[in-house]
Amino acid sequence: MAEQSEIQDHKSGVAFIFPGQGSQAVGMGWDLFENFAVAREVFEEADDALGFSLSRMCFDGTSEELALTANTQPAILTTSVAAFRAMKAEGFRMPDFVAGHSLGEYSALVAAGALSFADAVRTVRLRGTFMQEAVPVGVGAMAAILGLPLETVEIACADAAEGEVCSPANINSPAQIVIAGNAEAVDRAIDLLKERGAKRAIKLNVSAPFHCDLMFPAQERLAEVLEKVDFANLRFPLIENVTAEANAGGERARAALIEQVSSPVRWAQSIETLLAKDVETFVEVGAGKVLSGLVRQISRDVRCLNVENTDSLRKSFESLGSSGS
Repeated sequence: MAEQSEIQDHKSGVAFIFPGQGSQAVGMGWDLFENFAVAREVFEEADDALGFSLSRMCFDGTSEELALTANTQPAILTTSVAAFRAMKAEGFRMPDFVAGHSLGEYSALVAAGALSFADAVRTVRLRGTFMQEAVPVGVGAMAAILGLPLETVEIACADAAEGEVCSPANINSPAQIVIAGNAEAVDRAIDLLKERGAKRAIKLNVSAPFHCDLMFPAQERLAEVLEKVDFANLRFPLIENVTAEANAGGERARAALIEQVSSPVRWAQSIETLLAKDVETFVEVGAGKVLSGLVRQISRDVRCLNVENTDSLRKSFESLGSSGS
C-alpha cells in the first residue's frame, strides 16, 4: 500500500477506538460539555460548521431526531471528538494506533490530525443524507447473524441473493456478522442462516442498508465532497475499515473513506491486526461501550477502557497514565 513505509511498527500497545452509529442516545456528550472547556468548544464548532444547533439536538432533542442518520452521524462524531480533546487536555498518553467503526473512522482521522473537525462534521452530515437517499425506505434491510463463521455467512448471502444484493456489511467479531442488501434477499438469507446453524438471525431497525453495493450512489456523491477536503498525513496510524491494514497517509485515508461506503467494515480483522502489533489496551472514545464488547469477543487477554464522561475519563486516566509516563 502507498505510504506504508512511513509507518512505525510501535510496540507500546495502546489503541484508541471510535464508535459508529450503534451508540447514539439523547444527552450524549452533556457531561463532557459541562465539565471541559475544550469539549464545549467542539460542540460550538459543530454548531457553527453546520449552521444549526447540533448541541441542542444532542442534549435536548428527541430520540426520533437523533435516529435520523443525517443527525446521528455528526452527533456521534462530535461527542467522540469532544471526549478525545478532553483526554488530550487532561494529559492522556496518546495512542500508538487509532481505528473507528464505520462513521468512527472520521473521528479517528480527526484525532490523528488528518482531517479538520469542521470538515469532518460537515462531511458526515452529508454522508448521512447521501446514505439515506441512496435507497428508498423499505427497499433495503440489515440483519445481525450470531454464531456462524464468515465463510458460512458469505455462502448463504450468495445463495439468497437471486440477482439482488445481499452480503456481509459489518464483520464485528467471530460471533457477530451483520448482513445488508435488498430486503427480500436479506429475509431469504435469514431463513437460510437459521437452517445452517445460526444461534440468532435478527432483522435490525435501521434507516438504510449500509456497507453494501446498494450504497454505490451515496459513495459517488460522497467522493465528490471528499475530493474537495484537505487531508494531512496521520500523527499515528489508522487501521482502516476497508482493508484492516495500517495506514498513515492522508491521500490513502481519503480513498479509504470513499471505498468504505459500499464495502464491509472489517472490524474483527482490524482488531486482529492491532493484536498482532502488540496492542494490549483499547480505549473506546465516545458514547457507549459497544466496541469494547466486540473487542472482548475477539480477545479476553486485553484491557478495555472507555471515555464518555468525567467519571470514565478519570478512571481511564488512572489506568492508562499521562503523555509523560
